[in-house]
Amino acid sequence: MMISHGLKITKEDFFFGPWKVTTAKNHIMNSKDVERLTQELNLPSLPEMLFGENILRIQHGDGFGIEFNAIDALKRINNSDDNVQVACAQQWQESRVPSEHSQEVVRPYDWTFTTDYKGTLIGEEMQIKVTETTERINMEKLRTREQIMFFDEVLLFEDELHDHGVSMISVKIRVMPTSFFTLLRFFLRVDGVLIRINDTRLYHEAGQKYMLREFCTRESSIAELKSIPASQFTDPNEIAQHLPLKLRQCEKLELPECPLPKIHVRLTGGGSNAVQPDKGDERCKSSGPG
Repeated sequence: MMISHGLKITKEDFFFGPWKVTTAKNHIMNSKDVERLTQELNLPSLPEMLFGENILRIQHGDGFGIEFNAIDALKRINNSDDNVQVACAQQWQESRVPSEHSQEVVRPYDWTFTTDYKGTLIGEEMQIKVTETTERINMEKLRTREQIMFFDEVLLFEDELHDHGVSMISVKIRVMPTSFFTLLRFFLRVDGVLIRINDTRLYHEAGQKYMLREFCTRESSIAELKSIPASQFTDPNEIAQHLPLKLRQCEKLELPECPLPKIHVRLTGGGSNAVQPDKGDERCKSSGPG
């Protein structure tokens, strides 16, 4: 644990074979940084609670990997036009007593901060390759009892939509003896209008040369949820099972192959050739825990 400016900043590292899992949690971004970022992203405003330095990173010893951070999540927000959201905003306005805030909702950008962010690939010399796949994450296997060696959850941003709902995104990870599983969840509730969930699930099993990533969008209007107790509207885990699936994308994140060892040929004193592999490539490791 590190201390900075009198505020507690937590940072944890956990090793899973050649993988290093890092979580970092910091304070809310200050107003000066928010102003600078607002201009960079060309957004009229940013979420009330923005944790710009919070991060979950999963990085292989060879440098490649994936991370989840608030800034890249904000970059996936529509900053120019969103007709569907504007229609919702108008409906939201009509359902509320006029106020200074309600008149600010209809703007030429996605005021709900909806993002389809799926993580940020990292790595310089070696990069993960993303391809479409029909292979699915085995959720039944994930439901079996297995020791959890490491768990953490990181909040990236949250906004209460002027007390008329919530927009938030967080990521959590759990590491088991033979695999790790990550869930990045964007949850949106506009009171009286709609509920939306964007989930990104990431799964890697030790020994496999790839990770599986599934992105799903579920959404429903409040009117279509009349039979569901309103108490469930505030619980993403409860309400998710009642929201119809609108989109599913399945991807395989193929891990880069270690380069083949370089072969050096030198002439020995007796005139015969000796072949020796380059020891520099001993850094290549398997994808499983040691």
